Amino acid sequence: MSVFNGGAPARVARSGAGRQRVRTVVIAVATMMAVASAVVAGTLMVVAAAPFDHAFDKQRGAHLTARFDPARAGAARLAETGRLDGVTASAGPYPSTTIRPVGRSGFPLPALTLVGRADPHGAVDRVELTSGRWAREAGEIVLGSSFEGPGVEIGAVLTASDTADAPALSVVGFARSSSGTADAWTTPAQIGPLATRGHPVTSQMLYRLESADTREQVLAGRDRIAAAVPSGALLGTQSWLDARHAAGRGAAATVPFVTAFGVLGIVMSVIIVSSVVSGAVGTGLRRIGILKAIGFTPGEVVRAYVAQALVPACVGIVAGVPLGNLLAVPMLADTESVYGTVSLTVAWWVDVAVPAAALLVVVLAALVPARRAGRLPTVEAIAVGRAPRTGRGRRAHRTLGRLPLPRPVTYGLATPFTHPVRALAMLLAVAFGTVATTFAVGLTSSLTAVGSSQDPESRAAVTVTTVRAPAAAPPPPPPAVGDDGPPPPAVGDHGPPPSAGGGEEPPSPAASGGTAAGASRPAAADPAKVRSALASRAGVESYYGKLRTEVAVAGVSGAVRASLYEGDARDGHHALLSGHWITGRGQVVVPTRFLERTSTEVGDTVRLTYRERSADLRIVGESFDTSGNEPEVHADMADFPPARPDTFLVEVKPGVPAEEVARELAALVRPLGGDATTVPPAERGGVLLLMDAMALLLTLLLVCVAGLGILNSVVLDTRERVHDLGVCKAIGMTPRQTVGLVLASVGALGVVGALLGVPAGYVLHGLVVPAMGRAVGTGMPAAVLDVYTPVGLLLLGLGGVVLALLGALVPAGWAAGTRAATALRTE
Repeated sequence: MSVFNGGAPARVARSGAGRQRVRTVVIAVATMMAVASAVVAGTLMVVAAAPFDHAFDKQRGAHLTARFDPARAGAARLAETGRLDGVTASAGPYPSTTIRPVGRSGFPLPALTLVGRADPHGAVDRVELTSGRWAREAGEIVLGSSFEGPGVEIGAVLTASDTADAPALSVVGFARSSSGTADAWTTPAQIGPLATRGHPVTSQMLYRLESADTREQVLAGRDRIAAAVPSGALLGTQSWLDARHAAGRGAAATVPFVTAFGVLGIVMSVIIVSSVVSGAVGTGLRRIGILKAIGFTPGEVVRAYVAQALVPACVGIVAGVPLGNLLAVPMLADTESVYGTVSLTVAWWVDVAVPAAALLVVVLAALVPARRAGRLPTVEAIAVGRAPRTGRGRRAHRTLGRLPLPRPVTYGLATPFTHPVRALAMLLAVAFGTVATTFAVGLTSSLTAVGSSQDPESRAAVTVTTVRAPAAAPPPPPPAVGDDGPPPPAVGDHGPPPSAGGGEEPPSPAASGGTAAGASRPAAADPAKVRSALASRAGVESYYGKLRTEVAVAGVSGAVRASLYEGDARDGHHALLSGHWITGRGQVVVPTRFLERTSTEVGDTVRLTYRERSADLRIVGESFDTSGNEPEVHADMADFPPARPDTFLVEVKPGVPAEEVARELAALVRPLGGDATTVPPAERGGVLLLMDAMALLLTLLLVCVAGLGILNSVVLDTRERVHDLGVCKAIGMTPRQTVGLVLASVGALGVVGALLGVPAGYVLHGLVVPAMGRAVGTGMPAAVLDVYTPVGLLLLGLGGVVLALLGALVPAGWAAGTRAATALRTE
């Protein structure tokens, strides 16, 4: 007889699900949460790497991109490097340079690595055209697909630079390279005329290596190539691992913590479902006996009780799958922007496998207690009814009764020993709820620390700028591939004109911000006069200058974001993973991603170029940077004479209002063309805010499930002992003592569950947060990991006790309100 095709077992299942509403809701919510978490976790784990690997293999991407000095290594010599041991394929040499084209609105695009290729094909890095065609003659350019948008489309005309005689370049197509070997392409003959003194022509070689799965293997290939060319010929290299990590950083960062929540949800679902169905069997022994007495076979009893769990579980699964898809959408959208035309959706097999696994878990969780119900002898089930096994818990009652506590309290403390399996399930529910809460609090605190560490300017009390913000900002240039927002201000976008004696020629109108329409930008304040204004203000404690710009790094495609500092910038330092902050000239602090991209380490030397001034700087520190494939380097402004600060970060003296200092400084610098404001609180970034929201949502689901599981267990205990409660009320127990008895029955379990849950949540945080850092290619500093305090851990432990008490509060009130006569008549 089938449960779902009508008949007596089906009616028993529907009746049980309808009568036990609490049990039904608990199973449905627990299953929904587990399914939603599993769908999100599975989806993110799938999209974190597979699309990039597929695109990379399809295009035969370059494992190693190298730039050479053509004066030291000719084309024939470079071609020989493609036949070295460990190199399976090579392409090039291609001429390359760096340009900064200006759009028709007059605002420059980010600096682009321009490579001359006759066609997009080749043995390595088969560039994929997403629209238009390849460049065939001089004056044509193909841009990376991330630049396609309003104002930059096929047929748009760009100028190669902001100089008056810069040649025009017509956009004829958009393309993408999965290994990120270039930002734009043109004909090989066009590279020479576009090169400048600051950005000469270099030779690009592309290599596929026999072994390139780890950084060490890529470094070994780089060393073999460097040894095959004259000393100094190799200017720099770029590893494919950098592009791979950058492509998956948005989704990969969320995989560890979503997986942790998913595992917690699945384990808790198994515990709760098993506890609920087991409780249904334990409190329905007489009903089972009656069913057997009227002709139900053991198999029909098993199917009926499995169906009572399976029906609400199916409801939870039906709700959990779309909820999981909905939660995965923002992460998919972020990852899809990395791959261009590759459309990312929740894999169909995830939506099939997760519900199937959830059904299997529910069936297995319900089958054990259901089989117990099927094996019960009919006479024993009817005779025993709902009473617990004879003698169970008596020793605990006698032992706890000797404590100097009110008898209702000791009675409640001994209650869990009557049903140890049910008590264990309640204990685990409290423990897992506390684990989720402890982990979520630590995770959100770590994310807050990450956001704060990435915005050191927010630590300053007052910000003074050399340019007053315009009423309407110009449209930003297209973002770089995988970037979360528009790129930083470009060199010359709003920088001040050179002061007298600065040794720099006055910029052209285009360089100073002139547009094609003849519009001009506001005049900038002289940094020297701004410094004088700061020095004259008595309330200023200290200040330092800063310029956010772009620099060229030998061997790295495209421009690299840079922060150049003037003065003592220790107050604006970024969190460090190793080394120390810049203390003077000749030093640079770089993030982990930069070290991987350039195959360098702390202590090595790199060459940075700002405008046409180059400097060899020693890497003295590794900064904590979560910006993915757009790392930011930090150096002293004195190494680049053309650079001058456009922002001053000011600290005020103790007791001096920052608003007052800002008003007085604004009065001094506004006539010069600048402005001064207090620094607003740092805003959370989109990805961090999304992670916070997901952590909060998943934690609330887990806590609600834990609370419902406790509620169900206490309801079962209370209903099972309603006759005993009636006897206690008849001999004088007050409603307040009844409430105390019920709450005491879960209070001890809450304490033990909290003692187990808080350390487990602490350990889980210590495992997951570093894994999130590794997923985006960086370590985690101590400020991000050490977020718990002793007081905070104590409060989290008390939260576990409160969770247990809240779950028991409703049945405690019901027990206190039950009349003695009614309770005595209840069996």
